[in-house]
Amino acid sequence: MPDSAADLDGADEVDDDNPYVTDPDLDFRDVEELDEDEAREQAAYLREAVRFHDYRYYVLNDPVIADRAYDRLFERLRELEAAFDLEREDSPTQRVGGEPVEELGTVEHVVPMLSIDSSGDADDVRDFDARVRRELDGADVAYVCEPKFDGLSVEVVYVDGRYVRAATRGDGVTGEEVTENVRTIESVPQRLRGEYPDVLVVRGEVYIPKDAFQAYNRERVERGDDPFANPRNAAAGTLRQLDPSVTAERPLDCFFYDVLAAWDTDSGSGEADGESGDAGETSDDDTVREAWNGGDADVDALLDALAARSSASAGGINAGIEGLDTHWHEIERFPDWGLKTNEKDERVTDIEGAIDYRDSLKAEREDLNYEIDGTVLKVDDRAQCETLGTTSRYYRWAYAYKFPARAEVTTITDIVVQVGRTGRLTPVALLEPVEVGGVTVSRASLHNPEEIAELGANVGDDVRIERAGDVIPYVDEVVEKGSKGTFDFPDACPVCGSDVERDGPIAFCTGGLACNAQLVHALDYFTDILDIEGVGEAAAEQLVEEGLVADDVADLFDIDGETLAELEGWGETSAENLAEEMEAARHPPLGDFLAAIGIPEVGPTVAADLASHFGDLDAFLDASADDYEAVEGVGPTVARHIAEFRGNERNRRVIERLRDESRLGEPEAPAGEHAGDELAGETYVFTGSIEGWTRDELQALVERHGANATSSVSSNTDYLVVGSNPGVNKREDAAEHDVDELDADDFFAMLTERGIDVESGR
Repeated sequence: MPDSAADLDGADEVDDDNPYVTDPDLDFRDVEELDEDEAREQAAYLREAVRFHDYRYYVLNDPVIADRAYDRLFERLRELEAAFDLEREDSPTQRVGGEPVEELGTVEHVVPMLSIDSSGDADDVRDFDARVRRELDGADVAYVCEPKFDGLSVEVVYVDGRYVRAATRGDGVTGEEVTENVRTIESVPQRLRGEYPDVLVVRGEVYIPKDAFQAYNRERVERGDDPFANPRNAAAGTLRQLDPSVTAERPLDCFFYDVLAAWDTDSGSGEADGESGDAGETSDDDTVREAWNGGDADVDALLDALAARSSASAGGINAGIEGLDTHWHEIERFPDWGLKTNEKDERVTDIEGAIDYRDSLKAEREDLNYEIDGTVLKVDDRAQCETLGTTSRYYRWAYAYKFPARAEVTTITDIVVQVGRTGRLTPVALLEPVEVGGVTVSRASLHNPEEIAELGANVGDDVRIERAGDVIPYVDEVVEKGSKGTFDFPDACPVCGSDVERDGPIAFCTGGLACNAQLVHALDYFTDILDIEGVGEAAAEQLVEEGLVADDVADLFDIDGETLAELEGWGETSAENLAEEMEAARHPPLGDFLAAIGIPEVGPTVAADLASHFGDLDAFLDASADDYEAVEGVGPTVARHIAEFRGNERNRRVIERLRDESRLGEPEAPAGEHAGDELAGETYVFTGSIEGWTRDELQALVERHGANATSSVSSNTDYLVVGSNPGVNKREDAAEHDVDELDADDFFAMLTERGIDVESGR
């Protein structure tokens, strides 16, 4: 066993005594039964074990415990960190995302991230090989071949084995800093494994797997949101979210494929790629060593020094570290460090092997669980790469052999405008059927009026249809005009005739639930969320067309059973079944109710957070936009949508009709019944331990009385409640944001003064 928990936390491999690695004991003692030393030691073992299981799952694709066991270990670690204030930045529990930012900053890359020249012609690839061998005086050249991922390229930086920064490629010299967003990706380790350089800068590709993309799009559609167009756009947009908690909810993944820089104090001067390793000291190296400071690095200064050193060398930095002399050796080392690589990577001995690799991968393309648009071939030997060098834009030692685009040309036969649940109008092109990527396509999205105007598209035009993966096809360009002018987007809703309003590029019907199209979607969504079987989209459309649901979803509960039984496709049995389903749905959980009524941008997860925060429907309805924004997971845009929905007189009438006892009745408060609003609008953070209370009990106490309890201090925090052995970081953050501190006695005294019976609130 390690000498201390601190030693264990820093271990590169799993300790033999760690009880949570194989066949873990999941029968944990209650948190309140542990003292701080026991909790700290158990948390250290759990962090190590969770990292190990992440490595087995994400890198080796060979898990050794069941998902349920992993979930219990993870939850236990979260319980301990919360109860004893043991949160650490590199803990696996911190992947949920940090505080939102106002905008993404930019950083200079340690090594420029250049582009790769490309072609889809095999002769161009052979010409590339001829140039390479000519520059290398006819030397033999081996190539490393990799899939060309259709994702987003990122630079990821590790200092002393710890994840410290990530940035998008940007213009190749600077990129957007996305450190907290990339931190949420499970396949990006917070700590490296094994023996690693003091500084390691790697290049990877962030993407969304096809199956995860399809599942996530299905969830978006089910909650009334528009599906993403394709995995690449979804990944790029997700990585640039200003709120990392949004990124954490989306299924990002990452492959690693290049060492951009590797620097080690013990390796000498830190040569540029391909140098012999015996160069003398340089001022650049002295600057790097000074910033390194014996391992106590000033990270920003260190990376600036490495960036300066990189610009002074012919290529990236490889500090003479053994085993990094070829690209293939780098790929072999990545899993040892805990970095995920692609199973299709391959080394070939000549250019014909690289061409065969591309053709073989093209044949497998549709079966892969990630999008690729070609292959990348790199000169394997790093010394040869250094000789070849770069242009201002491209690496001279790499080339992309691309696949033909998944695109076909067909004719637009009509353009229809669909009305969604929220009133959004979406133009859809109806097409002469055409096969694109193995799928017959007869309709394709035109997205919005602005997109139509940019394309200049109209009925009769020949257009190129693209399909990136198994997603909704879209019109990429007009190839040949077969019409005059551009499609005239309607000023009135095609379903109800209400005026159309524009919000930027998006068009909306102003008819609300008076628009039958919106009412049909709202009814289908409402019954789906409340698990009322028997009312799918077809039945919802029928009920609306028959006038049985004419004003809003509350009409569903007023339908006479005999009338329903007489409709086509129904009968006494199905009418009785629906009546039983509606009775079973009475008094739904508040979270389900808030999700079902169709507030824009509020799906089941956000609705559950709102229910937990406010406790009852009246408290929710009486809140302000600022109150909504104080809920974790709710940003300013969503808060504005909620406030506008709640303030709409028609929506309030629907809510009041639904909560009538003859229909749904009053929604049920979440577990831990709402006791009052004495602390409404306030936000509390707890640090340290308070005798007789667990962290969960304290948070539940203030939440039952209308407050919000969070795990980190921000400018929105009202009080930091400080127990024994408090965390230093939270107190420093409280001082920085001028947050009031309360000790346990003052905290309970304040609650009593506000009329809160503390003991009965347990």
